[in-house]
Amino acid sequence: MKPLRNILALSGLLLMMASFVWMQFRQTERAKSGAEPKPAQPLAAAGPFAVVILDPGHGGQDSGAMCGGLLEKDLTLDVARRIDRLLDSEGIATLMTRLGDTYVSLADRAAFANRIRNCIFVSIHFNEGNKPVASGVETYYASHQIAAGSSLASWLPFLWRPLSDSPNPESQRLAGSIQEALVARTRAIDRGTQPGQFFVIANVTSPAALIEGGFLTNKEDISKLVSEDYRDQIAAAVADGILRYRDATGRRKPTLAVTDPGKR
Repeated sequence: MKPLRNILALSGLLLMMASFVWMQFRQTERAKSGAEPKPAQPLAAAGPFAVVILDPGHGGQDSGAMCGGLLEKDLTLDVARRIDRLLDSEGIATLMTRLGDTYVSLADRAAFANRIRNCIFVSIHFNEGNKPVASGVETYYASHQIAAGSSLASWLPFLWRPLSDSPNPESQRLAGSIQEALVARTRAIDRGTQPGQFFVIANVTSPAALIEGGFLTNKEDISKLVSEDYRDQIAAAVADGILRYRDATGRRKPTLAVTDPGKR
């Protein structure tokens, strides 16, 4: 009887795992239906990445930071759409993890990105702080980021490969390029680039950065963020940072490809 009980227990476990995979598949398919690529101008040439995935933070029942009637989820979507238009005008293909006021889980956002080859991932957020004097812009890269895994790994987060021992240098470069452009465009206080173990940037395999475009707990930041012109500047800065990263990466790659003829 004991072997039979063991077999039944194993069968139950396998059935639970299969059910979980199916639920993740259905959830991601629903998320994908709201995140399909729009037609974009063809790329002039193959660059260091083919697609930019824009991730407007929060959405649906998850409002994010709030100040009166100003909601983080609305700001992130608004800025993401502006970035999307700017990149489209440069002939860069884009995808968005959400196109409207819908809820998409962090796991679904990461899984979506991990199914896109040759991309970079930029998550857009706005800050809140314990002190109303906190102000400025900052950009994060993951302290530890997952390595590329199997297709099954993209569905089941707990089966992903272990996190890296150190930050992904490409993610650091991407974050640095965007932060530099943000400060130059907005003249906001420079809070710098720093490591942060946010789920969406730690659990994607591509170069990834997360921006915090200002504090919804600071009156001066809020007064700027309600302005469309200022949100245009944030969007232009992120687009500038992405273009700078693309150009710098394109210059580095040919150098890295050169090999010593005596070492074949």
